[in-house]
Amino acid sequence: MSGPIVRHVDTRRLTLGFDRFERLDLDRHRAVHGRLYRPRLGRLITMAERVDLRGRGGASFTFARKLRAVGRHGPGADSVVVVNAAEGEPGSAKDQVLLARAPHLVLDGAVVAAHALESREVVVVVTGNGPGGRSIRAASAERDFPVRVVELPERFIAGESGAVIRAINGEPPLPPGRSFHASDAGVDGRPTLLSNAETFAQLALVTSLGVDLYGSVGTRAEPGTVLLTVAGTTVIEVPLGTPLRTVLARCGTSAGQGVVTGGYHGSWLSPSAAAHAPVSRAGLAAAGGMLGAGVVLPLATATCPLGEVARIAAYLAVESAGQCGPCRLGLPAVAAALTALADGTAGPEGVRDAAGIGQGRGACSHPDGTARFVLSALEVFHHDLTLHETAGGCGLPVRGLLPLPVQGATTIAVDWTRCEGHGLCAHLAPELIRLDRDGYPIALRSAIPAWGERDARRAVSMCPSLALRLTAQDPPAPRS
Repeated sequence: MSGPIVRHVDTRRLTLGFDRFERLDLDRHRAVHGRLYRPRLGRLITMAERVDLRGRGGASFTFARKLRAVGRHGPGADSVVVVNAAEGEPGSAKDQVLLARAPHLVLDGAVVAAHALESREVVVVVTGNGPGGRSIRAASAERDFPVRVVELPERFIAGESGAVIRAINGEPPLPPGRSFHASDAGVDGRPTLLSNAETFAQLALVTSLGVDLYGSVGTRAEPGTVLLTVAGTTVIEVPLGTPLRTVLARCGTSAGQGVVTGGYHGSWLSPSAAAHAPVSRAGLAAAGGMLGAGVVLPLATATCPLGEVARIAAYLAVESAGQCGPCRLGLPAVAAALTALADGTAGPEGVRDAAGIGQGRGACSHPDGTARFVLSALEVFHHDLTLHETAGGCGLPVRGLLPLPVQGATTIAVDWTRCEGHGLCAHLAPELIRLDRDGYPIALRSAIPAWGERDARRAVSMCPSLALRLTAQDPPAPRS
């Protein structure tokens, strides 16, 4: 079974048995981890509280609070347990590794929670039919507890909790655009306990090891281990509190020009900050980063950092649901401003202004996460920013080192031999096309978002000079 490289520092727990087995079926799983212990709800909440178990999908929400919120409805509420393994983050592979190689550890945690809540259904949400999806389906068939597997499209926002609930309910996998509590009304309107795959695997370890043994590694405030995906290629299990520099060295890399922590909704750390930061929620936050979904992406020195950030910003703009102004207007503006900054044709003020459009006002966390990623980059790469402002660039190519999905794209192209600067296109598709000070169009350089295709086609068809066209680009060839 091919996939990411799997390593560990000091202690194997989630990855226990990986040195002997490519995949732990039910018999191997029981031989490695033992039989399932199913505490009652009150006991399970106490255990989760004592180890301060938090969600490992990005938001770090307290798991005991989720249990309590669903449990207060009582056994007659017909609650549901949802394992969110829709890993939409391009640089993350940890949940897929768990599903592919230790599926029963994830299912153990889900069944423990379902037993405590007296739930009769577990739903596992996956993307695609890769090794992880096939493995969890096979594992589900080995269990005597009903497990339903639901497949989502591979999109960045598809793994957002509200999008997951909507997908299970047969609706489009998009954030609902309003505040809701799955613990009150989630799947089919029933109380729903939703957390990501690693969180349920950690819950299984808490119950099988016991609180004291579980807390024998990690820090006093944050016990246990955590899975990280480093450079998009290596999944590594480390005790919480392990120095980030140790993790990078174990993965055969370094901080380079800077390190993304927490993924593309996370924050950048400078090489000096990364050298002293421990891998924990508190440790990374104190250094200016975040643990988030456990994504660690060091940026090598052979590429233009601002160009790389602009690539990711353009991707995040395309991946939005387009349901609110901050996504439709703010994110394309961020991408355009970053491109201009990388080109040396504008300063950072435009980036900061555009990023501020969505902060605190989006229908989901996507605009805020994008702003955090972009604004932290301006701080960490301040020297490179100065070079782009004063010299028109840093002299480095954009090599595309930060991971993105390999896919084709449709973009807007302008035929300058025809364009007469009517400006109609900017009125028909304001999120995709803007006018320069002379009234000529500046088109979004990234792919057209799904929500913008209709307006883009209207702009093309109604251009008085027939100067616009849509162009399909093939997926980029893999780098050697």
